Amino acid sequence: MPPRPNAMTSMALLFGAAVLLSGCNDQSVASAQPPEPPEVSVVTVKASSQAIIRELPGRIAPLRVADVRPRVSGIILSRTFEQGREVKAGEPLYQIDPKPFEVELQAAEAALAKAEAALLQASQHAIRIETLTKSNAASQAANEVAVANLAQAKADLAARNADLSRARLNLDYATIKAPINGIIGAALLSEGVLVVQNEAHALATIQQIDSVYADFTQSVNELNKLRRDFDRGDLDAVSPDAAKVRLVLDDGSIYPLDGKLLFSDAKVDAGTGQVTLRGEFKNPKRELLPGMFVRVQIEQGRDPDAIVVPPQAVQRNSSGASEVFLVKDDSRIVAQPVRTGGIVDGQWLITEGLKPGQRVVVEGFQKFAVGDAVKASDWRVSGETGRQFDKSASASDQVR
Repeated sequence: MPPRPNAMTSMALLFGAAVLLSGCNDQSVASAQPPEPPEVSVVTVKASSQAIIRELPGRIAPLRVADVRPRVSGIILSRTFEQGREVKAGEPLYQIDPKPFEVELQAAEAALAKAEAALLQASQHAIRIETLTKSNAASQAANEVAVANLAQAKADLAARNADLSRARLNLDYATIKAPINGIIGAALLSEGVLVVQNEAHALATIQQIDSVYADFTQSVNELNKLRRDFDRGDLDAVSPDAAKVRLVLDDGSIYPLDGKLLFSDAKVDAGTGQVTLRGEFKNPKRELLPGMFVRVQIEQGRDPDAIVVPPQAVQRNSSGASEVFLVKDDSRIVAQPVRTGGIVDGQWLITEGLKPGQRVVVEGFQKFAVGDAVKASDWRVSGETGRQFDKSASASDQVR
């Protein structure tokens, strides 16, 4: 007896449900398979000898600086220099009206001639009185007066000579000259202005900048820590010929010429707790101008067991502290707090928190969270350098 239509429909529905359940079970099995762990790039930490370099704020100062001031009073007739150009010592800069000083010179010359005539007369008179005194034709008192008059005439002649020298000097001072070699700045006074001898306001300023100073400061606490590190042997002392300083310009570039460290101040600023240091740099192209703010790098020793990592490896946590992410032996990520000591050849110097042999994440931070399992591969540098780091490369190897 053939099945009834309603029975056939029920069987079809049961068969379709079984097929759907079978498909769902297959999908559940597929989704239950764990995903591949994310890939991250790591470097293996290794201790090596590294220079301890401090980067400190500084300011450029001229090697020599001189204000141009009048040494006599008078009216400025002319300015003979071009503002902003180089001048030589002794080069005329301003001309003060010389006529009053020429008149003084003429008067001094006339006074000198009169003193010379008076000396001649006193000398001849003294000779005659001396002759008459010897023949008892003149008294001894008259002879003494003649000798005194002669001495007075000589003294007067010396005074007139001094007046003449002063007049010549004032006439020479009417031409204001450059006291040093250097670059002269803006003319602060113009023609027709009355200037007064040794007045406070300068006519111009000359700065010698073929070599310049870089003045910078360092914390006395940091200096004392360095001394303690040297005493304990944690740092190797810098050799005498390594006491060099470098400049980092405002655009981040390194000034091509190394400088030399001149001195460390013998006192501490009571207000800031800083010690002043000074370096000297050659400046043949006049790139360094007085007043420029720069950063000064100074090598203060060598750490024989330094640990460095690429700068991107150091992250900041929510509290602002420095940390790195380590890949443990079980391939899981842990956060490791570290203390940084500054930049060494473009790498972060790690003073606390890392040990040789640990693997530090350099790339792939967005792919994991702390505790996740990852697939670690050795970091390879891409870009202009074309340097590659194989599996045996370490953070310290990547500095060079």
